[in-house]
Amino acid sequence: MSATTAPAASGAPFAPSPELAASIDAVRADVAKLHAQLTRYGLVVWTGGNISGRVPGADLFVIKPSGVDYDDLAAENMILCDLDGAVIPGTPGSDRSPSSDTAAHAYVYRNMPDVGGVVHTHSPYAVAWAARGESIPCVTTAMADEFGGEVPIGPFAIIGDDSIGRGIVETLKGHRSRAVLMKNHGPFTIGKNARDAVKAAVMVEDVARTVFLTRQLGEPQPIPAEAIDSLFNRYQNVYGQDPTGSLN
Repeated sequence: MSATTAPAASGAPFAPSPELAASIDAVRADVAKLHAQLTRYGLVVWTGGNISGRVPGADLFVIKPSGVDYDDLAAENMILCDLDGAVIPGTPGSDRSPSSDTAAHAYVYRNMPDVGGVVHTHSPYAVAWAARGESIPCVTTAMADEFGGEVPIGPFAIIGDDSIGRGIVETLKGHRSRAVLMKNHGPFTIGKNARDAVKAAVMVEDVARTVFLTRQLGEPQPIPAEAIDSLFNRYQNVYGQDPTGSLN
């Protein structure tokens, strides 16, 4: 167990080093600010959806509070949790209940150490595919670039414990996609950090809409596997100003 989680477990006050405190503050600010992107792109309604971000070098993550209006989200009411999903007492926001998906996020962080951010939305086109229980086939170059193939469907799971997290991990481990459609529920995305996971959430809704529209015209045409590999490699490792590669 990391020393960062020991104070909460032992009942002693949480007293991070100055470096860790600065890192926590940075993740709080980032996660709070990023929630505006979910409303900007129409990925959530009311208080649904959530973003979390891992604190680098610590067994901790930051997640939004449950049932709080997006306009009221701020760095100081983001909630700090350990990797079991327990709220760290005595920290800003600890008097609030964390997101109902906290156990799922915690499970992902425990079992996918390269993941630095997790996002859940109720974006309508992606939810429609999830309600059908159908993966989104890779039929556009944008999908090949971003997800390296199809966006897979995950199992049905009930909110409240780590069942959703288990489904996310089982579906995405060894898969190039950074998004999974949990059956009858909606999309969850992962990333190197919270911003990367938000980008995946925006992109999965975009491709879900595009492929839905294609289906109205007829059967989408698949992209050959070797072309998908080439497109994915280029986009992840060459494209842009600071390519950093894929998670997997």
